[in-house]
Amino acid sequence: MMINVLEYLEQSAAEDADRIAVCDGHKEFTRARLLELSRRVGSGLLKTVERRRPVIVFMEKTADTLTAFFGIVYAGAFYTLIDPLLPASRQQQIEESLHAKVVLTDDAHLSQAKETFPECRVLEIAALQAHAVAVDDLRAVRERHLDTDPLYVNFTSGSTGVPKGVLICHRSVIDFINVFVRQFGILPDDVIANQAPLDFDVSVKDLYSAMLTGARLVLVPRPLFTTPAPLLDFLCEQHTTVMIWAVSALTLVSAFHGLDYRVPDTVRLVMFSGEVMPLKRLKDWMDHLPDATFVNLYGPTEITCNCTWHRIDRTRDYTDGIPIGRSFSNEETFLLDEKDQEITRPGVLGEICVRGTAVGLGYWNMKEQTRQRFREDPRTPEYASIIYCTGDLGRYNEAGELYFCGRRDDQVKYMGHRIELAEIELAMNQIPGVERSCCIFDEKKDRLHGFYCGPLERKELSRALKQKLPLFMIPGYLHQLEALPVTGRGKINRKALRETIHLS
Repeated sequence: MMINVLEYLEQSAAEDADRIAVCDGHKEFTRARLLELSRRVGSGLLKTVERRRPVIVFMEKTADTLTAFFGIVYAGAFYTLIDPLLPASRQQQIEESLHAKVVLTDDAHLSQAKETFPECRVLEIAALQAHAVAVDDLRAVRERHLDTDPLYVNFTSGSTGVPKGVLICHRSVIDFINVFVRQFGILPDDVIANQAPLDFDVSVKDLYSAMLTGARLVLVPRPLFTTPAPLLDFLCEQHTTVMIWAVSALTLVSAFHGLDYRVPDTVRLVMFSGEVMPLKRLKDWMDHLPDATFVNLYGPTEITCNCTWHRIDRTRDYTDGIPIGRSFSNEETFLLDEKDQEITRPGVLGEICVRGTAVGLGYWNMKEQTRQRFREDPRTPEYASIIYCTGDLGRYNEAGELYFCGRRDDQVKYMGHRIELAEIELAMNQIPGVERSCCIFDEKKDRLHGFYCGPLERKELSRALKQKLPLFMIPGYLHQLEALPVTGRGKINRKALRETIHLS
Protein backbone atom coordinates (compact mmCIF):
# COMPACT_ATOMS: atom_id res chain seq x y z
CA MET A 1 0.00 0.00 0.00
CA MET A 2 1.40 3.39 -0.99
CA ILE A 3 1.50 5.98 1.79
CA ASN A 4 3.99 8.60 0.53
CA VAL A 5 4.00 10.40 -2.85
CA LEU A 6 7.79 9.98 -2.96
CA GLU A 7 7.13 6.35 -3.86
CA TYR A 8 5.97 7.57 -7.28
CA LEU A 9 9.40 9.00 -8.03
CA GLU A 10 11.29 6.14 -6.44
CA GLN A 11 9.41 3.49 -8.42
CA SER A 12 9.71 5.30 -11.77
CA ALA A 13 13.45 5.83 -11.18
CA ALA A 14 13.87 2.14 -10.43
CA GLU A 15 12.05 1.20 -13.64
CA ASP A 16 13.97 3.48 -16.02
CA ALA A 17 16.65 5.59 -14.35
CA ASP A 18 17.88 7.35 -17.50
CA ARG A 19 14.53 8.48 -18.82
CA ILE A 20 13.93 12.25 -18.65
CA ALA A 21 11.61 13.10 -15.76
CA VAL A 22 11.36 16.87 -16.06
CA CYS A 23 12.63 19.72 -18.23
CA ASP A 24 11.97 23.45 -18.08
CA GLY A 25 13.34 24.71 -21.38
CA HIS A 26 16.79 25.26 -19.88
CA LYS A 27 17.54 22.28 -17.67
CA GLU A 28 16.41 18.68 -17.53
CA PHE A 29 16.76 15.85 -15.02
CA THR A 30 16.54 12.13 -15.55
CA ARG A 31 14.44 10.19 -13.08
CA ALA A 32 17.57 9.00 -11.28
CA ARG A 33 19.03 12.51 -11.11
CA LEU A 34 15.78 14.03 -9.84
CA LEU A 35 15.61 11.34 -7.16
CA GLU A 36 19.23 11.83 -6.13
CA LEU A 37 18.98 15.63 -5.91
CA SER A 38 15.75 15.41 -3.95
CA ARG A 39 17.33 13.04 -1.45
CA ARG A 40 20.32 15.35 -1.15
CA VAL A 41 18.06 18.34 -0.47
CA GLY A 42 16.12 16.31 2.08
CA SER A 43 19.32 15.25 3.82
CA GLY A 44 20.49 18.86 4.00
CA LEU A 45 17.22 19.90 5.63
CA LEU A 46 16.98 17.19 8.26
CA LYS A 47 18.51 19.22 11.09
CA THR A 48 16.81 22.46 10.03
CA VAL A 49 13.12 21.71 9.47
CA GLU A 50 10.53 20.21 11.80
CA ARG A 51 8.32 17.28 10.94
CA ARG A 52 4.85 18.20 9.69
CA ARG A 53 5.72 21.89 9.56
CA PRO A 54 5.66 24.21 6.53
CA VAL A 55 8.71 25.16 4.48
CA ILE A 56 8.49 27.98 1.95
CA VAL A 57 9.80 27.48 -1.57
CA PHE A 58 10.58 30.94 -2.99
CA MET A 59 11.38 30.07 -6.59
CA GLU A 60 9.93 30.34 -10.06
CA LYS A 61 8.82 27.31 -12.06
CA THR A 62 11.99 25.31 -12.82
CA ALA A 63 13.23 21.75 -12.62
CA ASP A 64 15.14 22.72 -9.48
CA THR A 65 11.85 23.67 -7.82
CA LEU A 66 10.80 20.02 -7.91
CA THR A 67 13.93 19.01 -6.00
CA ALA A 68 12.91 21.57 -3.38
CA PHE A 69 9.40 20.11 -3.12
CA PHE A 70 10.51 16.51 -2.87
CA GLY A 71 13.48 17.33 -0.65
CA ILE A 72 11.18 19.00 1.86
CA VAL A 73 8.98 15.91 1.87
CA TYR A 74 12.03 13.65 2.34
CA ALA A 75 12.84 15.71 5.44
CA GLY A 76 9.35 15.03 6.83
CA ALA A 77 7.96 18.55 6.34
CA PHE A 78 5.53 19.96 3.76
CA TYR A 79 5.94 22.68 1.15
CA THR A 80 4.23 25.83 -0.01
CA LEU A 81 5.43 27.79 -3.00
CA ILE A 82 5.42 31.57 -2.84
CA ASP A 83 5.86 33.14 -6.26
CA PRO A 84 8.67 35.74 -6.28
CA LEU A 85 6.56 37.83 -8.68
CA LEU A 86 3.70 38.24 -6.22
CA PRO A 87 3.35 41.64 -4.55
CA ALA A 88 5.51 41.87 -1.44
CA SER A 89 2.45 42.46 0.74
CA ARG A 90 0.88 39.22 -0.49
CA GLN A 91 4.11 37.29 0.11
CA GLN A 92 4.28 38.60 3.65
CA GLN A 93 0.61 37.78 4.30
CA ILE A 94 1.23 34.17 3.37
CA GLU A 95 4.38 33.95 5.48
CA GLU A 96 2.59 35.47 8.46
CA SER A 97 -0.15 32.87 8.09
CA LEU A 98 2.31 29.99 7.81
CA HIS A 99 4.74 31.01 10.58
CA ALA A 100 7.37 29.13 8.59
CA LYS A 101 10.95 29.14 9.85
CA VAL A 102 12.76 28.05 6.68
CA VAL A 103 12.75 29.35 3.10
CA LEU A 104 14.32 27.55 0.14
CA THR A 105 15.33 29.68 -2.82
CA ASP A 106 17.82 29.90 -5.66
CA ASP A 107 20.64 32.31 -6.42
CA ALA A 108 18.41 34.49 -8.60
CA HIS A 109 16.05 35.24 -5.69
CA LEU A 110 18.39 34.95 -2.71
CA SER A 111 18.59 38.65 -1.83
CA GLN A 112 14.85 39.11 -2.40
CA ALA A 113 14.08 36.18 -0.12
CA LYS A 114 16.25 37.54 2.68
CA GLU A 115 14.58 40.94 2.41
CA THR A 116 11.05 39.54 2.21
CA PHE A 117 11.41 36.95 4.99
CA PRO A 118 13.80 38.52 7.53
CA GLU A 119 12.63 36.26 10.37
CA CYS A 120 13.20 33.05 8.41
CA ARG A 121 16.31 31.02 7.74
CA VAL A 122 16.96 31.29 4.00
CA LEU A 123 18.72 28.35 2.32
CA GLU A 124 19.96 28.12 -1.24
CA ILE A 125 18.85 25.12 -3.28
CA ALA A 126 22.23 24.64 -5.00
CA ALA A 127 23.99 24.18 -1.66
CA LEU A 128 21.39 21.67 -0.52
CA GLN A 129 21.71 19.73 -3.77
CA ALA A 130 25.42 19.28 -3.00
CA HIS A 131 24.74 17.73 0.42
CA ALA A 132 25.62 14.09 1.00
CA VAL A 133 22.68 11.69 1.18
CA ALA A 134 22.00 10.65 4.78
CA VAL A 135 20.55 7.22 4.03
CA ASP A 136 19.85 6.11 7.60
CA ASP A 137 18.36 9.43 8.67
CA LEU A 138 16.06 9.58 5.66
CA ARG A 139 14.93 6.04 6.40
CA ALA A 140 14.14 7.01 9.98
CA VAL A 141 11.99 9.92 8.81
CA ARG A 142 10.12 7.67 6.38
CA GLU A 143 9.38 5.10 9.09
CA ARG A 144 7.49 7.74 11.09
CA HIS A 145 5.47 8.96 8.10
CA LEU A 146 1.68 8.54 7.88
CA ASP A 147 -0.37 9.00 4.74
CA THR A 148 -2.41 11.66 6.56
CA ASP A 149 0.68 13.84 7.03
CA PRO A 150 0.49 17.14 5.09
CA LEU A 151 2.09 17.29 1.65
CA TYR A 152 1.51 20.91 0.60
CA VAL A 153 -0.40 24.11 1.28
CA ASN A 154 -1.78 26.14 -1.62
CA PHE A 155 -3.10 29.61 -0.86
CA THR A 156 -6.33 30.92 -2.32
CA SER A 157 -7.93 34.32 -1.96
CA GLY A 158 -10.05 34.85 1.15
CA SER A 159 -13.26 36.87 1.44
CA THR A 160 -11.75 38.76 4.39
CA GLY A 161 -8.75 39.83 2.34
CA VAL A 162 -6.49 37.33 4.10
CA PRO A 163 -5.30 34.43 1.88
CA LYS A 164 -6.46 30.96 2.95
CA GLY A 165 -3.99 28.09 2.96
CA VAL A 166 -5.57 24.80 1.82
CA LEU A 167 -3.81 21.87 3.45
CA ILE A 168 -3.65 18.62 1.45
CA CYS A 169 -2.21 15.34 2.71
CA HIS A 170 -0.38 12.51 0.95
CA ARG A 171 -3.35 10.17 1.06
CA SER A 172 -5.60 12.65 -0.77
CA VAL A 173 -3.10 13.12 -3.61
CA ILE A 174 -2.38 9.40 -3.92
CA ASP A 175 -6.08 8.56 -3.94
CA PHE A 176 -6.90 11.15 -6.60
CA ILE A 177 -3.88 10.76 -8.88
CA ASN A 178 -4.16 6.98 -9.03
CA VAL A 179 -7.75 7.34 -10.23
CA PHE A 180 -6.98 10.30 -12.52
CA VAL A 181 -4.16 8.55 -14.37
CA ARG A 182 -6.20 5.39 -14.84
CA GLN A 183 -9.34 7.27 -15.93
CA PHE A 184 -7.60 9.12 -18.76
CA GLY A 185 -4.94 6.60 -19.69
CA ILE A 186 -1.82 8.70 -19.05
CA LEU A 187 1.18 6.60 -20.07
CA PRO A 188 4.99 6.54 -19.63
CA ASP A 189 5.46 7.75 -23.22
CA ASP A 190 3.32 10.84 -22.70
CA VAL A 191 4.73 14.36 -22.60
CA ILE A 192 2.76 16.52 -20.16
CA ALA A 193 3.04 20.26 -20.84
CA ASN A 194 2.58 22.06 -17.54
CA GLN A 195 0.86 25.44 -17.92
CA ALA A 196 -0.25 26.17 -14.36
CA PRO A 197 1.93 27.91 -11.77
CA LEU A 198 3.28 25.51 -9.17
CA ASP A 199 1.30 27.24 -6.42
CA PHE A 200 -1.94 26.39 -8.23
CA ASP A 201 -3.49 22.95 -7.72
CA VAL A 202 -3.87 22.34 -11.47
CA SER A 203 -0.11 21.74 -11.44
CA VAL A 204 -0.57 18.93 -8.91
CA LYS A 205 -2.14 16.83 -11.68
CA ASP A 206 0.80 17.53 -13.99
CA LEU A 207 3.48 16.86 -11.41
CA TYR A 208 2.19 13.72 -9.74
CA SER A 209 0.71 12.15 -12.88
CA ALA A 210 4.18 12.39 -14.39
CA MET A 211 5.85 10.98 -11.29
CA LEU A 212 3.42 8.05 -11.09
CA THR A 213 3.52 7.05 -14.74
CA GLY A 214 7.05 8.07 -15.65
CA ALA A 215 5.72 10.46 -18.29
CA ARG A 216 7.92 13.41 -19.19
CA LEU A 217 6.95 16.63 -17.43
CA VAL A 218 7.65 19.79 -19.42
CA LEU A 219 7.44 23.02 -17.41
CA VAL A 220 6.37 25.59 -19.97
CA PRO A 221 8.29 28.84 -19.25
CA ARG A 222 6.03 31.62 -18.03
CA PRO A 223 7.11 34.25 -20.64
CA LEU A 224 5.80 32.07 -23.46
CA PHE A 225 2.21 32.70 -22.38
CA THR A 226 2.41 36.34 -23.46
CA THR A 227 2.55 35.50 -27.18
CA PRO A 228 0.95 32.41 -28.79
CA ALA A 229 3.48 31.82 -31.58
CA PRO A 230 6.54 31.01 -29.41
CA LEU A 231 4.27 29.04 -27.08
CA LEU A 232 3.01 26.84 -29.89
CA ASP A 233 6.53 26.43 -31.25
CA PHE A 234 7.58 25.18 -27.80
CA LEU A 235 4.65 22.74 -27.52
CA CYS A 236 5.46 21.33 -30.96
CA GLU A 237 9.18 21.06 -30.34
CA GLN A 238 8.53 19.17 -27.10
CA HIS A 239 6.13 16.76 -28.86
CA THR A 240 3.45 17.48 -26.29
CA THR A 241 0.76 14.81 -25.91
CA VAL A 242 -1.16 15.89 -22.78
CA MET A 243 -2.38 19.37 -21.81
CA ILE A 244 -4.07 19.87 -18.43
CA TRP A 245 -4.65 23.61 -18.68
CA ALA A 246 -6.74 26.40 -17.26
CA VAL A 247 -9.55 27.61 -19.51
CA SER A 248 -7.97 31.07 -19.69
CA ALA A 249 -4.73 29.73 -21.18
CA LEU A 250 -6.54 27.77 -23.88
CA THR A 251 -8.78 30.70 -24.77
CA LEU A 252 -5.78 33.02 -24.99
CA VAL A 253 -4.22 30.86 -27.70
CA SER A 254 -7.50 30.58 -29.58
CA ALA A 255 -8.52 34.25 -29.27
CA PHE A 256 -5.25 35.37 -30.86
CA HIS A 257 -5.61 32.77 -33.64
CA GLY A 258 -2.51 30.94 -32.49
CA LEU A 259 -3.73 27.64 -33.89
CA ASP A 260 -3.87 29.17 -37.34
CA TYR A 261 -0.12 29.72 -37.02
CA ARG A 262 0.83 26.23 -35.84
CA VAL A 263 -0.97 23.20 -34.42
CA PRO A 264 0.62 20.94 -31.77
CA ASP A 265 -0.71 17.90 -33.60
CA THR A 266 0.92 15.37 -31.27
CA VAL A 267 -1.55 16.37 -28.53
CA ARG A 268 -4.00 13.55 -27.87
CA LEU A 269 -5.59 14.69 -24.59
CA VAL A 270 -6.73 18.18 -23.55
CA MET A 271 -8.25 18.70 -20.10
CA PHE A 272 -9.48 22.08 -18.93
CA SER A 273 -10.81 23.56 -15.70
CA GLY A 274 -11.01 26.69 -13.58
CA GLU A 275 -13.84 28.47 -15.38
CA VAL A 276 -16.62 27.86 -17.87
CA MET A 277 -15.14 27.11 -21.29
CA PRO A 278 -16.56 29.35 -24.07
CA LEU A 279 -17.99 27.06 -26.73
CA LYS A 280 -16.45 28.95 -29.64
CA ARG A 281 -12.98 28.56 -28.12
CA LEU A 282 -13.51 24.87 -27.44
CA LYS A 283 -14.69 24.36 -31.02
CA ASP A 284 -11.59 26.10 -32.34
CA TRP A 285 -9.32 23.71 -30.43
CA MET A 286 -11.39 20.69 -31.42
CA ASP A 287 -11.38 21.68 -35.08
CA HIS A 288 -7.59 21.96 -35.07
CA LEU A 289 -7.13 18.72 -33.10
CA PRO A 290 -9.77 16.45 -34.66
CA ASP A 291 -8.44 13.24 -33.12
CA ALA A 292 -7.80 14.52 -29.58
CA THR A 293 -9.94 13.83 -26.52
CA PHE A 294 -11.25 16.86 -24.62
CA VAL A 295 -12.37 16.72 -20.99
CA ASN A 296 -14.07 19.30 -18.78
CA LEU A 297 -12.86 19.04 -15.16
CA TYR A 298 -14.37 20.60 -12.06
CA GLY A 299 -13.24 20.92 -8.49
CA PRO A 300 -11.96 23.46 -5.97
CA THR A 301 -8.51 23.42 -4.38
CA GLU A 302 -10.01 22.11 -1.14
CA ILE A 303 -10.82 18.68 -2.59
CA THR A 304 -7.44 17.91 -4.21
CA CYS A 305 -7.76 19.10 -7.79
CA ASN A 306 -11.04 17.74 -9.16
CA CYS A 307 -14.15 15.84 -8.16
CA THR A 308 -16.06 15.57 -11.46
CA TRP A 309 -15.30 15.13 -15.14
CA HIS A 310 -17.08 15.15 -18.48
CA ARG A 311 -15.61 13.83 -21.70
CA ILE A 312 -16.64 16.06 -24.60
CA ASP A 313 -18.84 14.34 -27.19
CA ARG A 314 -18.07 15.81 -30.62
CA THR A 315 -21.57 14.95 -31.84
CA ARG A 316 -23.39 16.63 -28.95
CA ASP A 317 -25.00 20.08 -28.87
CA TYR A 318 -23.61 22.03 -25.90
CA THR A 319 -25.57 25.22 -26.51
CA ASP A 320 -27.07 25.00 -23.02
CA GLY A 321 -23.65 24.59 -21.44
CA ILE A 322 -21.01 21.93 -20.83
CA PRO A 323 -21.76 19.68 -17.85
CA ILE A 324 -19.12 19.18 -15.21
CA GLY A 325 -20.27 15.60 -15.40
CA ARG A 326 -19.97 12.80 -12.89
CA SER A 327 -17.81 12.09 -9.87
CA PHE A 328 -14.41 10.47 -10.01
CA SER A 329 -14.14 7.05 -8.43
CA ASN A 330 -14.05 7.17 -4.61
CA GLU A 331 -15.56 10.66 -4.54
CA GLU A 332 -19.20 11.63 -4.15
CA THR A 333 -20.37 14.95 -5.49
CA PHE A 334 -23.92 15.92 -4.52
CA LEU A 335 -26.25 18.87 -3.98
CA LEU A 336 -27.70 20.24 -0.74
CA ASP A 337 -30.49 22.79 -0.46
CA GLU A 338 -30.66 25.61 2.09
CA LYS A 339 -32.13 23.21 4.66
CA ASP A 340 -29.30 20.68 4.20
CA GLN A 341 -31.58 18.29 2.34
CA GLU A 342 -30.09 16.42 -0.61
CA ILE A 343 -31.35 17.41 -4.05
CA THR A 344 -31.78 14.64 -6.60
CA ARG A 345 -34.43 16.04 -8.97
CA PRO A 346 -33.27 17.52 -12.29
CA GLY A 347 -33.26 21.28 -12.68
CA VAL A 348 -33.25 22.17 -8.97
CA LEU A 349 -30.40 24.41 -7.80
CA GLY A 350 -28.32 23.43 -4.80
CA GLU A 351 -24.86 23.84 -3.31
CA ILE A 352 -22.23 21.46 -4.69
CA CYS A 353 -20.71 19.37 -1.88
CA VAL A 354 -18.03 16.69 -1.99
CA ARG A 355 -17.28 13.62 0.11
CA GLY A 356 -14.31 11.27 -0.03
CA THR A 357 -10.62 10.75 0.68
CA ALA A 358 -9.66 13.58 -1.66
CA VAL A 359 -11.25 16.17 0.66
CA GLY A 360 -8.45 18.25 2.18
CA LEU A 361 -7.44 18.59 5.81
CA GLY A 362 -8.89 22.11 6.03
CA TYR A 363 -7.46 25.61 6.11
CA TRP A 364 -4.08 26.14 7.72
CA ASN A 365 -4.39 28.00 11.01
CA MET A 366 -8.04 28.98 10.31
CA LYS A 367 -10.22 26.79 12.50
CA GLU A 368 -13.43 28.80 12.18
CA GLN A 369 -13.27 28.94 8.37
CA THR A 370 -12.50 25.22 8.34
CA ARG A 371 -15.57 24.45 10.46
CA GLN A 372 -17.75 26.48 8.10
CA ARG A 373 -16.74 24.68 4.92
CA PHE A 374 -15.38 21.30 6.08
CA ARG A 375 -18.32 20.02 8.08
CA GLU A 376 -20.15 16.85 8.97
CA ASP A 377 -22.41 15.32 6.37
CA PRO A 378 -25.99 16.23 7.40
CA ARG A 379 -27.26 13.10 5.66
CA THR A 380 -25.53 10.83 8.17
CA PRO A 381 -25.97 12.40 11.63
CA GLU A 382 -25.23 9.05 13.28
CA TYR A 383 -21.47 9.37 12.65
CA ALA A 384 -18.89 11.97 11.64
CA SER A 385 -18.30 12.02 7.88
CA ILE A 386 -16.59 15.20 6.71
CA ILE A 387 -17.74 16.87 3.50
CA TYR A 388 -16.57 20.02 1.78
CA CYS A 389 -19.22 22.59 0.88
CA THR A 390 -17.92 24.42 -2.18
CA GLY A 391 -20.14 27.52 -2.23
CA ASP A 392 -20.81 26.70 -5.91
CA LEU A 393 -24.32 26.15 -7.24
CA GLY A 394 -25.22 23.22 -9.43
CA ARG A 395 -28.13 21.35 -10.97
CA TYR A 396 -28.69 17.97 -12.60
CA ASN A 397 -30.04 17.36 -16.07
CA GLU A 398 -32.40 14.50 -16.90
CA ALA A 399 -29.44 12.19 -17.53
CA GLY A 400 -28.04 12.81 -14.04
CA GLU A 401 -25.14 14.95 -15.25
CA LEU A 402 -24.15 17.85 -13.02
CA TYR A 403 -23.91 21.43 -14.26
CA PHE A 404 -22.05 24.31 -12.63
CA CYS A 405 -24.42 27.27 -12.20
CA GLY A 406 -22.21 29.92 -10.62
CA ARG A 407 -21.27 30.88 -7.11
CA ARG A 408 -23.83 30.91 -4.33
CA ASP A 409 -22.74 34.47 -3.56
CA ASP A 410 -23.20 35.36 -7.28
CA GLN A 411 -26.93 34.76 -7.01
CA VAL A 412 -28.45 38.24 -6.86
CA LYS A 413 -31.87 39.82 -6.47
CA TYR A 414 -32.49 42.28 -9.31
CA MET A 415 -35.76 43.94 -10.32
CA GLY A 416 -37.59 41.54 -8.07
CA HIS A 417 -36.07 38.47 -9.71
CA ARG A 418 -33.51 35.98 -8.44
CA ILE A 419 -30.72 35.93 -11.05
CA GLU A 420 -27.65 33.75 -11.59
CA LEU A 421 -24.84 35.89 -12.99
CA ALA A 422 -23.32 32.76 -14.55
CA GLU A 423 -26.43 32.33 -16.71
CA ILE A 424 -25.96 35.82 -18.16
CA GLU A 425 -22.29 35.14 -18.81
CA LEU A 426 -23.16 31.89 -20.59
CA ALA A 427 -25.54 33.76 -22.89
CA MET A 428 -22.99 36.49 -23.61
CA ASN A 429 -20.26 33.96 -24.42
CA GLN A 430 -22.48 32.28 -27.01
CA ILE A 431 -22.89 35.46 -29.08
CA PRO A 432 -20.60 35.83 -32.12
CA GLY A 433 -18.22 38.72 -31.59
CA VAL A 434 -17.86 38.13 -27.83
CA GLU A 435 -14.57 36.49 -26.89
CA ARG A 436 -15.07 36.34 -23.12
CA SER A 437 -17.40 37.95 -20.62
CA CYS A 438 -18.10 38.60 -16.96
CA CYS A 439 -21.15 39.96 -15.14
CA ILE A 440 -21.06 41.98 -11.90
CA PHE A 441 -23.88 43.34 -9.75
CA ASP A 442 -23.74 46.71 -7.99
CA GLU A 443 -25.81 46.11 -4.87
CA LYS A 444 -25.89 49.74 -3.71
CA LYS A 445 -27.13 51.22 -6.97
CA ASP A 446 -29.02 48.09 -8.06
CA ARG A 447 -27.19 47.95 -11.39
CA LEU A 448 -26.17 45.03 -13.53
CA HIS A 449 -22.83 45.43 -15.35
CA GLY A 450 -21.61 43.26 -18.21
CA PHE A 451 -17.94 43.24 -19.22
CA TYR A 452 -16.71 41.64 -22.42
CA CYS A 453 -13.91 41.61 -24.93
CA GLY A 454 -14.44 41.14 -28.65
CA PRO A 455 -15.28 43.17 -31.75
CA LEU A 456 -19.07 43.26 -31.23
CA GLU A 457 -20.47 46.74 -30.55
CA ARG A 458 -22.35 47.26 -27.30
CA LYS A 459 -25.66 48.05 -29.01
CA GLU A 460 -25.38 44.88 -31.06
CA LEU A 461 -24.60 42.83 -27.96
CA SER A 462 -27.61 44.26 -26.13
CA ARG A 463 -29.81 43.47 -29.13
CA ALA A 464 -28.48 39.90 -29.32
CA LEU A 465 -29.02 39.34 -25.59
CA LYS A 466 -32.68 40.28 -25.99
CA GLN A 467 -33.03 37.21 -28.20
CA LYS A 468 -31.64 34.97 -25.46
CA LEU A 469 -32.64 36.41 -22.07
CA PRO A 470 -35.61 38.09 -20.42
CA LEU A 471 -35.26 41.86 -20.16
CA PHE A 472 -34.58 41.81 -16.42
CA MET A 473 -31.44 39.70 -17.03
CA ILE A 474 -29.85 42.00 -19.60
CA PRO A 475 -27.09 44.19 -18.09
CA GLY A 476 -28.03 47.84 -18.22
CA TYR A 477 -24.37 48.76 -18.42
CA LEU A 478 -22.13 47.03 -20.96
CA HIS A 479 -18.37 47.63 -20.91
CA GLN A 480 -16.25 46.65 -23.93
CA LEU A 481 -12.60 46.00 -22.98
CA GLU A 482 -9.54 45.01 -24.98
CA ALA A 483 -9.04 42.15 -22.54
CA LEU A 484 -10.57 41.05 -19.26
CA PRO A 485 -8.17 41.26 -16.31
CA VAL A 486 -7.09 37.92 -14.91
CA THR A 487 -5.62 36.77 -11.62
CA GLY A 488 -2.20 35.16 -11.31
CA ARG A 489 -3.96 31.82 -11.72
CA GLY A 490 -5.66 32.81 -14.93
CA LYS A 491 -9.21 33.33 -13.70
CA ILE A 492 -11.18 36.48 -14.47
CA ASN A 493 -10.26 39.08 -11.86
CA ARG A 494 -13.70 40.18 -10.68
CA LYS A 495 -12.25 42.40 -7.99
CA ALA A 496 -10.33 44.40 -10.60
CA LEU A 497 -13.49 44.75 -12.69
CA ARG A 498 -15.43 46.02 -9.71
CA GLU A 499 -12.74 48.60 -9.12
CA THR A 500 -13.10 49.91 -12.68
CA ILE A 501 -16.66 50.93 -11.85
CA HIS A 502 -15.64 52.14 -8.38
CA LEU A 503 -17.08 49.22 -6.45
CA SER A 504 -15.18 47.87 -3.45
